[in-house]
Amino acid sequence: MTAVRRDSLPSFAVVGRPNKGKSSIVATLARDDSVRIAARAGSTRSTRRFPMQVDGEVLYELIDTPGMQRSRQLLAWLQSHCNDAASRPAAVKRFLQEHGQDEQFADECRALQPIVEGAGIIYVVDGSVPFGADYEAEMEILRWTGRPSLALVNPIENTDYVEQWITGLGQYFQTVRSFDAHRAEHSKQLDLLTLFGHLDPQWRQPLRRAVQVLEADRLRQHQESAELIAGLICEGLTYRVEQAVPEGAPEAPVRQLLFSRYQRHLIKRERECRTRVEELFYYHGLNKSEQAMDFAEDDLFHQQHWYLWGLNRRQLLLAAGAAGGVAGGGAGVVVDGMTGGLLGGLATMAGGIGGAIASTRSAIKYSDDIARWSVKGIPTGGNRLSYGPSRNVNFPFVLLGRAMQHHRLISQRTHAVRESLKLTEPALDWLSDRERRQLARVFEDLRGGKRQPERRAQLSALVQQWCQQVDAG
Repeated sequence: MTAVRRDSLPSFAVVGRPNKGKSSIVATLARDDSVRIAARAGSTRSTRRFPMQVDGEVLYELIDTPGMQRSRQLLAWLQSHCNDAASRPAAVKRFLQEHGQDEQFADECRALQPIVEGAGIIYVVDGSVPFGADYEAEMEILRWTGRPSLALVNPIENTDYVEQWITGLGQYFQTVRSFDAHRAEHSKQLDLLTLFGHLDPQWRQPLRRAVQVLEADRLRQHQESAELIAGLICEGLTYRVEQAVPEGAPEAPVRQLLFSRYQRHLIKRERECRTRVEELFYYHGLNKSEQAMDFAEDDLFHQQHWYLWGLNRRQLLLAAGAAGGVAGGGAGVVVDGMTGGLLGGLATMAGGIGGAIASTRSAIKYSDDIARWSVKGIPTGGNRLSYGPSRNVNFPFVLLGRAMQHHRLISQRTHAVRESLKLTEPALDWLSDRERRQLARVFEDLRGGKRQPERRAQLSALVQQWCQQVDAG
């Protein structure tokens, strides 16, 4: 990490009672999935700093603090040792000096220390529980510090008491916002930084720059995601495997072997693409993609569920017609192979489930619907058997649908969320018929080796446009 002077860095101490979502706020605003988030109260027992950085430049810092639990006793001490408002910040410092080693106030001292050292305050409450007067002691203590502050109402289970909290908090804090750490979109996170820049003039310029850097970084994430997805689809459309077959040797086992190699390669490529997209959005702690996502072959890839990822039959016929394909196969791309063929072949690939093919017969049957077989004689005797590239018109749409669904979920996910990704919505329903036809022509040219650089750039531009749309809502 690039070294920076802490006193010149905007920093925010996230404070409040235990189990009110402080660590979730930190994880979201720092874009850091290493922040420990636990269901039990009091899981944060020490102060930990999380720098928000892009390309080695630290933009600001979030400080996760223990929950304050003895605020009434602390406030009573402050009130007995201070007679005027001007002396209140000094009284808080004096308390820390005198009670810094007092185990009774250990959590309060750890929470207040970064504040008296210059951090701003982000006070967090749970909007799903009623406002209570017993919270006012800790809010008053934070007001005594004299530091810039804002309060966030984090609706952990519901929003029943959000308005009540906003009214109560407004009497103690300069700015109050409802902020769901698990669902806050990118723009709402940037809004908080802008707000804090208005609260402290010294931070206005660095936080304005932070917003600019984060906006540029967001665009880069979408651009590079689009390049990765376009690369995956291009490889899926052009990849082939081959194997020499000695004269007199049976071809069927070799066909099974080649089909299995074909699947394993594209399984690996899809996994690599997903992992790299996750890393672009600063996710390093997710489980392996196949485990982190709700991939269930029985649910997603039976014939009645196949269209979840690609195009339905009407859409597919329109797309194939635009690309010059013939429904049912025979002169280019295959349309009717999409149900039986890809359930046996692509289902295994797209679900990320390896293993041997059940039988040579089924392998050949399914593989015939996904890609082309070709046999060429070898001068020294025997044949060279090759498999690929893909000929199924729905194949690239399935790759695109799965990749776009994954990108959407990753890019809209906050770093406070630790549950598995749920892939349950039709992936390409938002495409217009015009876009589907346009894609089918692009895919067919890529498949046939025509105008490949131009078509690859066109595909990347289209995918980037759709990636950026996740932020348009």
